[in-house]
Formats: sequence, structure tokens, C-alpha cells
Amino acid sequence: MASTPLNTLATKLNDGNEIFVLAYGLGTANYKNDPNAAIDNALIDVTKQAILSGYRHLDGAEVYGNEAELGAAIKASGVPRDQLYITTKINANDKKSALDAFDVSLKKLGLEYVDLYLLHGPWFADTEEELQERWTQLEQIKASGRAKSIGVSNFLQEHIETLLKTAKIPPAVNQIEYHPYLQHGDLVPFLKKHNIAVEAYSPLTPITTAKGGPIDPYWKELAEKYGVTESEIGLRWILDQDVIAITTSSKVSRLEGYLSKLPTFKLTEEEIAEISRLGAQKHVRIWWNEKFDANDRR
Repeated sequence: MASTPLNTLATKLNDGNEIFVLAYGLGTANYKNDPNAAIDNALIDVTKQAILSGYRHLDGAEVYGNEAELGAAIKASGVPRDQLYITTKINANDKKSALDAFDVSLKKLGLEYVDLYLLHGPWFADTEEELQERWTQLEQIKASGRAKSIGVSNFLQEHIETLLKTAKIPPAVNQIEYHPYLQHGDLVPFLKKHNIAVEAYSPLTPITTAKGGPIDPYWKELAEKYGVTESEIGLRWILDQDVIAITTSSKVSRLEGYLSKLPTFKLTEEEIAEISRLGAQKHVRIWWNEKFDANDRR
């Protein structure tokens, strides 16, 4: 299989902009509990190393508390801004104006614009109208040119349908927790039908926080077949479904391995289906459990 540099491999969004299909995420391991604490220089360094390793899509959020560190890492890397794809998000639980929140995020990042701005979740809204009003604010931000694309995160089908009733601009992306143990039923086909890109965070849950499930032996078998790691099998399952993958690691060698190994192989349709079948035997949701019903397999 011909090798394509993964850090420059992109897919087109419904607004005509392109997004790199593999991202380095500043959530989870890089989460900063106190956003008012002193600048975390170690976090700046690990993020800078990710950029220097070749990552060009960087995924951040207000709630991660580390937008200032992300901005500092971008500056320290020396990589030109127009070569990077930067995402940030507004807090899912805060009723404040998205216009005000976006101004603060841009200032912390030290940027004039972001490539993608997301509603981190729908839970701030008590009514459909409140959700629709915030989306109108994001449309205004996009119109200003300070966010090239706008989208959502952690939205179920009903939330998307609420936005689409009044939206002048449909969401370009829905970023969701997505892995074999959380396949979301009909949500992904629904998003693809509406030309809304699917972006997966925590894609390696089966080998990080949910080790010991039905996926384990099959991922090991496939890793041996293709001469790669089980993590690379997990990320390939995401990418081979035309889903954008967000990953993170403090190990530069692992990050570099993803960029070098993932373009060298693809799973067959049968292997993708078998991973999905095995994954459906177990249900794990790592994030936002308090916001979803315990039996919600979406």
C-alpha cells in the first residue's frame, strides 16, 4: 500500500474546508484541573513535541483549562499558523454567551482565528430555543472569519435535529466518544447522511481503560498480521470508517509511530465488521456518563 503522509491527509467538510484526519488531543491526559494555575511548562513541551513530530491538527477546549499552553506550544514550535489546524470548544455546561467565550479562548490561544469551534455539549440548554440561539452565535463567529468551521461535540441525533430546524449553517463536525465498545447505534449513519463529519475521541478505550474485553485477542491477531501495534489497529478501525481520529500520548516514539505506520496498511471490510461485532458485546462509556442514561448505548 502506498504511504501517504498522515499529517497532511485531509477530508473535506460540508462547508468546503478541509480537516486533517488524525489529531493530537489536549484533553484526557493533558487536562488541567485548575485553569487559573500557573502555566504548565511540561504541557507546553509535550504539545510542542507533538507538533514537531508532525501533528498538524491540534484539538483543545475551554474546559481542558490549557488553551494558554496550547497557544504557547504553537508559538514555540515555529510551525507557521497556516500549516496547522486548531480546534477549541465552548464549555458544555456554561450558559454564557458563545461570543464572549470565544473572545476569551482566542486571547488565551494567542491566535487571530481557529479552524474549528465546537459546542462541547448540549447540556447548558434547558429548551430547544436556547440551544438554537447558541448555534446562531456560532454562525456569527463563522461569518466573522474568526472560526473557519463550526460544529458540535457529544450531540445525539435529537440535538442535531433541533439545530437543523433553524440553522442557516449545518454543523460541519460532531465530535463524539467513539470506539468498538461505544458505537452509538444509528448516530454515525445519521451524521453521514447529513454530511456531518464524525470525529472520534478516546478511540483506544479497549486497550486503555477497558482492557480485558472481547476485542483483545482479535486486535492482537491483527497487529501480528500487519506488523503494527494494537493501538494502530484501533486507530485504523476509526480511519477506515472515514471517521477522524483524535489521539494523545506523552511518548514521542508512539506518536511518531502512528504517523509512520498507519498509512502503510488498511483493514479489510471483513476485519472492520468483525471488530464492530465483537465490540457490540460490551458497552463502555468513559466520558460524560452523568449526562447519559446508564443504558444508553448510543
